[in-house]
Amino acid sequence: MLTITCTSLSGGQGKTTASVFLGRMLAQAEQRVLMVDADPQANLTFYLGHEVQENQPTLLEVLKKQVSTEDGIYEVGENLWLIPADDGLDKAQDFLSSSGMGAIVLSKRLKEVADVFHYCIIDAPPQRSQICLTTAGAADYVVIPAEASSKGVNSLIRTLGLIEELKEIDAFAGKILGILPFRDKWVGNNQAAQSKASIETMRTIAETIPVLPSIPESEQFKKAIDKGVTLSSLGFGQLEAPFQQIIEGLQKNV
Repeated sequence: MLTITCTSLSGGQGKTTASVFLGRMLAQAEQRVLMVDADPQANLTFYLGHEVQENQPTLLEVLKKQVSTEDGIYEVGENLWLIPADDGLDKAQDFLSSSGMGAIVLSKRLKEVADVFHYCIIDAPPQRSQICLTTAGAADYVVIPAEASSKGVNSLIRTLGLIEELKEIDAFAGKILGILPFRDKWVGNNQAAQSKASIETMRTIAETIPVLPSIPESEQFKKAIDKGVTLSSLGFGQLEAPFQQIIEGLQKNV
């Protein structure tokens, strides 16, 4: 099982959007995909149409090993499964910080089901936290979504800094698969000046890290999420280019 964490140290950067479409496209290609919602806001859980019932295990119970990893997994579509979150996931912070091995806890839990799935997609929280650290520690690959704006550039700088810190303490042994510009604004055939400048700055910051095709600002993403389908099924397959490039990059490393 290859594990991909979508992470960025600011809200609204496209982490959940990237996670949803990457997971759905891999599932459509008949890959068995496990989605992990590691954000207490639980947007991934909501987007995948799963409602956490009372006393139903979530990622919190999986991390604390109150249930087996298998018992925290729910089927949410063809070839698609989810370890959900709710706002109770915030309680994992103290457990991870006091465990003495917080950065590797999620990795250890996922190993229990590594033979069952082809891919695991983790939607990380937007804060520098113990949960964020354990999602990075679990990753074979990281994708960093970043809004095509000054806020996105700042988020990218902070995220790259965190990953370097984790490398120095051997808490991250994965690889950054690419930077994914989000909400790239166009008017007709003309790219907005701010988007263009922000993406060029990202390329400078990235150095040798690939900057992937951008996710344009489009209502079609919301429509596809609301309908629980891929963009290609709505007739907008051209919008899948960023995710297709990620998948091709993953396949080279299988």
